[in-house]
Amino acid sequence: MKNKPLLIGPFIQIVTMDGLNEKGHIDNSSLQIEKNAGILIEKGIIQEIDNYNMLKNKARQIGYQIKELKKEMVLLPGFIDCHTHLCYAGSREKDYALRVEGKTYLEIAASGGGILDTVRHTREASLQELAESLQIRSNRQLNYGITTCEVKSGYGLTVKDELKMLQAINLVNNNNLIDLIPTCLAAHICPPESSIPEEYIKYVNKELLPEVIKQNLSKRVDIYIDKGAFGKYEAAIYIEKAKSLGFDVCIHADQFSVAGSKIASEFNALSADHLEESNEENLIDLSEKNVIGVVLPGASIGLGLPFAKAKKMLDNNMCVAISSDWNPGSAPMGDLLMQASVLSAYEKLSIAETLAGITIRAAKALKLNNRGKLAKGMLADMIAFDCTDYRYIFYLQGSLKPSIVWKNGKVIH
Repeated sequence: MKNKPLLIGPFIQIVTMDGLNEKGHIDNSSLQIEKNAGILIEKGIIQEIDNYNMLKNKARQIGYQIKELKKEMVLLPGFIDCHTHLCYAGSREKDYALRVEGKTYLEIAASGGGILDTVRHTREASLQELAESLQIRSNRQLNYGITTCEVKSGYGLTVKDELKMLQAINLVNNNNLIDLIPTCLAAHICPPESSIPEEYIKYVNKELLPEVIKQNLSKRVDIYIDKGAFGKYEAAIYIEKAKSLGFDVCIHADQFSVAGSKIASEFNALSADHLEESNEENLIDLSEKNVIGVVLPGASIGLGLPFAKAKKMLDNNMCVAISSDWNPGSAPMGDLLMQASVLSAYEKLSIAETLAGITIRAAKALKLNNRGKLAKGMLADMIAFDCTDYRYIFYLQGSLKPSIVWKNGKVIH
């Protein structure tokens, strides 16, 4: 029985996210919604979505397994959190207390807090300790309906410690149900041992990136371009080396100043993430170069700063993904559904646009073409909510969590 195809249903609504525009605005009327439907799964892959009674008759005739639901539920694709910093040690509640008293993020960093505080704790942690804490956070992601999650390094800032972080991410990924997508963010900021950005970037290029490739720890790199981090010159050196080694490149861009988006456009980055300070010219350039915009409402909430102009990005026909930026400093909450719902209210995004931002468009930001929608041939990563209308999920702005989570067709929550 275990190897036989499985029919699950009936769902009052299955919101497939299939057939949608990859860029620009999406009306709710464009959503493909199957009513009173079932979903047929074999070996973790979706085989068919159709009327439940019809599929049930077919399943009985062929001898398929049937899992019949006892209450009305709405089925969505599993959420994808495409920008996080979940691998770290320590916490930064002191930083938070200073921020709500009026200190800025950059002021706190300059006084010894911020990223370097997490770097100190992460360097002190063992590989096993990092993996154990990442496992706990990954489990919470699964409970919240996130079935794929990108995780960055960037709190090691030495070859040994960056490799340790990436090894921890891969270790949890190999022993966990959630899919973790590792990204090398060694170019986060300069480490305390090196105050010259160019020298540090050359060190990373020579000593770290080839080793990441050798150990097959990541296929993606990121760089933070902003005040107190890296500028255009260092970014060019880093990006050119990374691309020559076959890495995909994403960029922390325009969080506190306008610089990163120009570099993302110039070097045809896969995505530009943050974009809170981006202007119309920046967004037009990103759109023309097909750079995906990843907006991070968790950072805006955590820092008490304006949201990225997600609606303006869609006006400019960009592909817009939404992610939590879960990290120990600026975005410690880590609740993607709540953050996306609040962003939607402030930026006047349709529910379809918001949902696409945490499913199919988030998958595109990670170059994953086998998830983010419910359709034949896609992974059976699915989440079910106790309600009768998909709009109700966003109406409650994240307080309604999924009751059932399937990863590769298996119930995990």
